Amino acid sequence: MSQVDLPLVPGDVAEPASGDAALPPKLTAAQRGLERIWATPPGWGRLSSVNHTVLGRRFIVAAFVFFAIGGVLAMLIRAQLASPRSAFVGPDVYNQIFTMHGTVMMFLFAIPMFEGLAIYLLPKMLGARDFAFPRLTALGFWCYLFGGSILIAALVMGVAPDSGWFMYTPLSSNVYSPGINADVWLLGVTFVEISAVAAAVELTVSILKFRAPGMTLAKMPLFAWYILVTAGMMLVGFPPLILGSILLELERAADLPFFDPTRGGDPLLWQHLFWLFGHPEVYIIFLPAAGILTTMIPVLARREILGYSWIVVAITALGFLSFGLWVHHMFTVGIPHLAQSFFSAASVLVAIPTGVQIFLWLGTLMAGRPRMSVPMLFVVGFFLIFVCGGLTGVMLAIVPFDWQAHDTHFVVAHLHYVLVGGFVFPMLAAAYYYLPHVTGREPLYGVGKLAFWLIFLGFNATFLVMHLTGLLGMPRRWAVVPEGYGWDWPNLVSSIGGFVMTAGFALFAADVLFQIRFGRRSKPDPWGAETLEWATAIPPRPYAFAAIPAVSSRTPLRDRPDLGAALERGEGYLAEPRHGWQETLVVGIADGRPEHIAVLPRPTFLPLLTALAIGAFVLSLLFKLYWLSPVALLLVTGLLLAWSGQAGQRQDHGPLSAGMGLALPLHAEVERPATWWGMLFLLVADATLFASLMFGGLFLWLVAPGWPGPAPLDLPWTPTVGLLVSALAAALLGRAALIAVPRSTRLAAALLVAAALAHALAAGCAILIAATAVPTPTLHAHMAVSVAVLGYVALHGAIGAVLAGLGAWRCLAGYVSAKRSADLRTGALWHGYTAAATLLALGFLVGLGRLAPLRELAVP
Repeated sequence: MSQVDLPLVPGDVAEPASGDAALPPKLTAAQRGLERIWATPPGWGRLSSVNHTVLGRRFIVAAFVFFAIGGVLAMLIRAQLASPRSAFVGPDVYNQIFTMHGTVMMFLFAIPMFEGLAIYLLPKMLGARDFAFPRLTALGFWCYLFGGSILIAALVMGVAPDSGWFMYTPLSSNVYSPGINADVWLLGVTFVEISAVAAAVELTVSILKFRAPGMTLAKMPLFAWYILVTAGMMLVGFPPLILGSILLELERAADLPFFDPTRGGDPLLWQHLFWLFGHPEVYIIFLPAAGILTTMIPVLARREILGYSWIVVAITALGFLSFGLWVHHMFTVGIPHLAQSFFSAASVLVAIPTGVQIFLWLGTLMAGRPRMSVPMLFVVGFFLIFVCGGLTGVMLAIVPFDWQAHDTHFVVAHLHYVLVGGFVFPMLAAAYYYLPHVTGREPLYGVGKLAFWLIFLGFNATFLVMHLTGLLGMPRRWAVVPEGYGWDWPNLVSSIGGFVMTAGFALFAADVLFQIRFGRRSKPDPWGAETLEWATAIPPRPYAFAAIPAVSSRTPLRDRPDLGAALERGEGYLAEPRHGWQETLVVGIADGRPEHIAVLPRPTFLPLLTALAIGAFVLSLLFKLYWLSPVALLLVTGLLLAWSGQAGQRQDHGPLSAGMGLALPLHAEVERPATWWGMLFLLVADATLFASLMFGGLFLWLVAPGWPGPAPLDLPWTPTVGLLVSALAAALLGRAALIAVPRSTRLAAALLVAAALAHALAAGCAILIAATAVPTPTLHAHMAVSVAVLGYVALHGAIGAVLAGLGAWRCLAGYVSAKRSADLRTGALWHGYTAAATLLALGFLVGLGRLAPLRELAVP
């Protein structure tokens, strides 16, 4: 690697030979060793990258591409609505366009964009070299890319979803959407959501455990707090939508009547499951943008942020409150007045923690000396637009007003003021703020200012007028606008504004490309920031830090301005490479004390191959090639098992030097490594999905027509007892294997084989119960829910059998010893959860059968 191609290092820049370009320093021997270990292979090897910097950039670039596609679709919508009775596109095509516009912007742009920014920045902000599960991040990216590509390919081929980005039933059922259009949405979006759940687990574990020594929770950057709350919301918010998508696809493919009111189902169940995800998603999108604002505003204002603790409390409260608002979107469906009052009050209450953050940001700006740079322009634009969106949100929280404005263009305007103001403007500010970090070059600010004004003025021309269009009564989702209602000129103004805004976004894209190609080389830390991401080289090296820093405050670069140069000289932890290991430190959650050394996986094609196999499974379901689905599923299982062969240690190492006089064990030799925590948070998402399924069953029992069903559910005694005993035995055998490890790994392996057999027996019993007790699940929703619950239990039993068998193999292969038993501890979490879920599932099935005849007592 030539000298002029190397990144710049803060505090250690060579004198320029000529002009204004600074030459970076030469690499030390230790840095060259780190480069060899952490570098992504060239050529096709780039597809094997698991590095957070590379993957973060890929997420961001892919999200911008999907944003451009969504923007083109928006312009097609505005072209259609610009004049009355327009024939620009037909109603069928228009339905696909507006459905895909919302789907692309919500699922393929907003959430992946913040994921990419968090993946790129967080390890650097936290003083770590990478995330806890680099291969999981890579798998998430490929699932996102392939799932999004399926949706875009369907649009190009004219079979895109056409039931709205919310896919309300019965419009999305087989009766009204008989083709594959709805299946594309259900399967494609679920494919993308694998990425979101993977990111949520990755972000949660990494923020809690992969930080610089000394960085307690109270010293974390606020951006990390925002992402931590957001990741927790994703773990709880995404499973209801995943469940709803699975249930609706089962109804379409197997005729299980979850949403069919003629057979005990209810279309409102879909709305509940969707908005249990949908309203928290608004805050899942907003909070990362607010986090980046909280990072930039103190730097741009040259004043430390006011109210650090208040902001932490506010975002935590916002995360909890966001899950009590979902019926805010359902005020017109006929829910009881008491429920409307509760959710209306909660919708107003959520404005309080949002207001706390806004006033603290404004206070920081007023107490400082803001620089009116391009990022600051977009920050000001955020305040003006988002606050207006928040005010209209409070208006829509009032039930009588919502009844009048619901499903009109007033709601469309509100949604865009909140999401564009609350997410897009902060992301554009972040783009200009962090482009020097990503590219190592300075932006061309004159172009950025022009782009801002085009976007700001065009946006307000588009959506400010749209409030009036909605108040005049224009419904959303109409393909053809009639004359004589006063909607003509507002629609024309909105369309003109939309094209002006599009020109601004195009200018922004050109500015970014010109900066990458022609921008001058940036100096290190051009903004004078005080957080750790600016202590890395720019653009960053694959290992981020040549040595891991120790942190004593929230502003490490203020404490030590030469920290970047000191780390480059190796003055920190893990400065010397060894054994070809990719090493980083793991600390205690609360106190930030070093606990052990994590050895991370090297580049591998397994995430790409696994995502391709998952894609094959999705496509087999989409095209009704059900004979191929088990083959694809076995391939996915085999590839995931292959991941295990690249992880772990086959010998005990004991404490190893971490530098600075510190000796620590490896992750394989501690009780709770990152994999244990990852399994724990994955089970949180899993439990949320199961709770959503039970909620769905109880909702149908209480609300849906046609209950009780034609026949009560009678669980056969023998397989029911066999199911319960087998699940409990599997959990106990998994725990016994863990206890047996110090005495004999062969005994532990034998116990795990027995646990695998018990899991398999439990899965077989669940399938037998479904086949005998529910012979016709298509007859009534009660039967369909019972089959879904038993299918959940059987699936977990099958996965438990695989995990127990994997644990047995790792015992025999030498990956487990008295010190290295973390694999079995992680598996024990799954075995225990499966036993608990089985017990709850059987109790639910028995209880629902007893409750069904009591429906008349519950419903007046």
